Amino acid sequence: MAAPAPVPVVPEAAAVQRLVIDEGGAGQRLDNFLIKVLKGAPKTLVYRIIRSGEVRVNKGRAQADTRLELGDEVRVPPLRLATRDEATVAAVPAREFPVLFEDEHVLAINKPAGVAVHGGSGVSFGVIEQLRRARPQAKFLELVHRLDKETSGILLIAKKRSALTTLQDVFRNRQAHKTYAALAIGDWPASKKVIDVALHKFLTAEGERRVMAVKDEDEGRRSISLVQVVQRFAAFSLLDVTIKTGRTHQIRVHLASEGHPIVGDDKYGDFELNKALARGRPQDAVPGVNRAALPEGRFGRMFLHARYLRLAHPATGEPLVLEAPLPPDCDTLLSALDAVVTKTK
Repeated sequence: MAAPAPVPVVPEAAAVQRLVIDEGGAGQRLDNFLIKVLKGAPKTLVYRIIRSGEVRVNKGRAQADTRLELGDEVRVPPLRLATRDEATVAAVPAREFPVLFEDEHVLAINKPAGVAVHGGSGVSFGVIEQLRRARPQAKFLELVHRLDKETSGILLIAKKRSALTTLQDVFRNRQAHKTYAALAIGDWPASKKVIDVALHKFLTAEGERRVMAVKDEDEGRRSISLVQVVQRFAAFSLLDVTIKTGRTHQIRVHLASEGHPIVGDDKYGDFELNKALARGRPQDAVPGVNRAALPEGRFGRMFLHARYLRLAHPATGEPLVLEAPLPPDCDTLLSALDAVVTKTK
């Protein structure tokens, strides 16, 4: 996450810093503010300088949980820290994304598949870093929630800290209504409308994050997805999935646990079918249909799209309804599959 606007890059031999809190830092705990300011500083060091009184707020001692207010002055003692890699920062390309809604409080974009929402875990940069680069005048831009790298669709960014904290509470309290379009492999049973299966996160031997469905809630967290069939195709089902809980990889694992993984899912999906679709040869992997009639176009992504979001506006409280149309490649695949159904009737 980027540091608030007034924070300078900390040089290797730093002097005392006196930072005035603007809207980007107002409302934050002192420890969290310093962790962002002091890039590269161990958390143990941050808490030590707070406890020792070396950090001052308005010339007085403060606690780690002190809430900073607009206009507060924070004294940060001189510290030796690794310099920020300016070449890496400069390598982040400025990029705007399709805007679904924007005002002074919040920005909603239609994130493309294949773009991470933020840097980290082997990814140099993501949506938020590119937006900050494209909007250097913006005092505050922070992610409200996350989407997987391969998931496209609605992504919210707060433009004020007050909006961020309000919206995070909305998501945390399950007051946001989120629906995803997912193309699942196979004929989804019409009777299966609710998936109430606990999910357990774990790391593979290679250190990769994965999720598995578990029968016992003591071994995982309760997770609920509501499923509605939108359209049936030969060997596929287009689904609307509304999530009542927001667990990591929830829709992907829930659908896969029912024997109907999402098309293009490289973690929990049908790998042979994914390869065939990416090669433009789905007829090599899809049983039970007129293979010669299947589309020849390549489809190399996961078919999961955050298409609908309804929640209260963080400032006015009025309903904010957002919709993101399916990406062109998804539309093209559905049209081709629809043609198959027509030809085989």
